[in-house]
Amino acid sequence: MKSLRNPIRLVPSLFLLAITIGTVLLSLPIATAEGTPAPFLTALFTATSAVAVTGLVVVDTGTYWSPFGQVAILLMFQIGGLGIMTAATLFGLIAGRGFGLHDRIATQVERGRLERGDALSVLKLVLGVTIAVEASVATILAVRMASYDMSVGNAVWHGVFHSISAFNNAGFSTHADSVMGYQADPLILVPIMVAITLGAIGFPVLQDLRDKRLEWRRWSLHSKVTVYGSLALLALGFVAILVMEWSNAATLGPMGVGTKLLNAAFHSVMPRTAGFNSVDVGGFHDQTLMVNYLLMFIGGGSAGTAGGIKVTTFVVLFAIVLSEVLGHRDAGLFQRRFGHELERQALTVTVLSASLVFAATTYIASITTLPLTDILFECISAFATVGLSTGITADLPPSAQVVIVLLMFIGRVGTITFATALAVGRTPQLYRYPKENLIVG
Repeated sequence: MKSLRNPIRLVPSLFLLAITIGTVLLSLPIATAEGTPAPFLTALFTATSAVAVTGLVVVDTGTYWSPFGQVAILLMFQIGGLGIMTAATLFGLIAGRGFGLHDRIATQVERGRLERGDALSVLKLVLGVTIAVEASVATILAVRMASYDMSVGNAVWHGVFHSISAFNNAGFSTHADSVMGYQADPLILVPIMVAITLGAIGFPVLQDLRDKRLEWRRWSLHSKVTVYGSLALLALGFVAILVMEWSNAATLGPMGVGTKLLNAAFHSVMPRTAGFNSVDVGGFHDQTLMVNYLLMFIGGGSAGTAGGIKVTTFVVLFAIVLSEVLGHRDAGLFQRRFGHELERQALTVTVLSASLVFAATTYIASITTLPLTDILFECISAFATVGLSTGITADLPPSAQVVIVLLMFIGRVGTITFATALAVGRTPQLYRYPKENLIVG
């Protein structure tokens, strides 16, 4: 119990507890449409995917699970998106419990905010933005879906489910084809894109927008890097998908110009860890999949609902390479230099993440005959908590599905807690060895 007092250990422990509870709930007969208990691995896979806000599924959410099961899944990715400690603390505040030092530290660990602002203020921002975005998008989606020969009750449910799933970057859909049925409808796709972007950009950026409005010069370096990095990646994804898939009969080919632009924009947002698809991802050209590898692995902003190694991590590494090429002594951006500790953290998180994806891909490739491109896509999608799939999830053997479960869990809580441990777990080294260089490259 003493170890759980350490917030760095507490956060993954609580995520694991939430997955366990979710697995139990989804194993109940009432959770399935047929009224029979779901297989343990199916329940575990779905619960992990929901709590880790990934969106990969081995069964169709809308038809396999009952209304009880779907509500349970919704609650899981809502809590997983908010963060276990954030959700618990918010519920405690609502119930009248105080906000102690332990809550403050644990919340900062989970949100990746060790030095920025007051945690209670962040909690209020998280709650306010979450309610405002999810309610607004749910209303728009419900009204629009009601025009698709759908009853008012069904339209409201589908609107709420997709809205919460989008803001939390969960990627779960109550439709078997995700949102492919709305690929020509901007009133469905655009609100989902907005919700995903707001959730993925991270609450530190939203806090700067709240406190400093559009006074760009007063923004923190973190916000500047996140916003500009995100815009660059969105532009890259849009252009790459539009150009590479323009004539692909399996994706954008049959569409009109306006619909092509809409879906290229939609799918430039999705690899940022959202997981919805308006076209068949399995129909993408290999070169398009490779662009998606990069976008998924990078992910979204820190301290938000997105996964991946995070935009700031990638930008820090890019700045290090650029400074080395230009012969600069320090790496930095916007007239600020990065500390060496930050550079080492970014490098460590990236190398460990890539190594994990490599190991998982190698193992699954060794036990299946599935295409390597699809396996790699699945592993990156799981680790980066994206949820996009080329359609092989249900075809994976049980041991491979267990690997995907581990990737989703580690991808959601591993990088957060590990990066935090690097930042706060530093011990002083009282000696240094003699320096000697070696040949690189």
